[in-house]
Amino acid sequence: MKGRESGMPEEAYWATFFDPEAALEQLLILDNSPGNIVEFGCGFGTFTMSAARRTAGIVTALDIEPEMVEAVRQKAEARAYDNIQVVLRDFVTDGTGLAASSQAHAMIFNLLHLENPVALLREAHRVLGLDGMLSVIHWRSDIATPRGPSLEIRPTPEQCQTWMEEAGFKAIQSVDLQASCPYHFGLLGQR
Repeated sequence: MKGRESGMPEEAYWATFFDPEAALEQLLILDNSPGNIVEFGCGFGTFTMSAARRTAGIVTALDIEPEMVEAVRQKAEARAYDNIQVVLRDFVTDGTGLAASSQAHAMIFNLLHLENPVALLREAHRVLGLDGMLSVIHWRSDIATPRGPSLEIRPTPEQCQTWMEEAGFKAIQSVDLQASCPYHFGLLGQR
């Protein structure tokens, strides 16, 4: 099921909103490295390539759009990244298809405006191993931004934290992404 207001703009324009290397420097916690990473909604692979450079584990990049999956697959091949597994999957309806406790880190970026965010967070919790980490990035709801879902459906950091707690995450902390993703907020939570 494709989420509400989830379309992607032109890739060059999209890339102007993020410094993925700097963001993942703050968000990608792999204490039990090498660890597997699951990315919910990889899009153009904006964060996929950076994540793959940071782990010897497998990065499973999921997306519902065949064009996005093919684009990420081509980028991984061009860069000779053999630790990226790109999967065409409706993870909102069907889950990730990953084994329980098989991942060290889960990335849910720009998705918690979907209709059932707690179910998505529960799936992330299910696939994370003991002490696994979840990173969340979302468009800010307190300012107008040049892109993103309508302000009315954007969650606040406090809403996301509540949902994360409901899904079973603990030790949730805010991450200041102003320098790397000025239109976004970030959160980290531990399984």
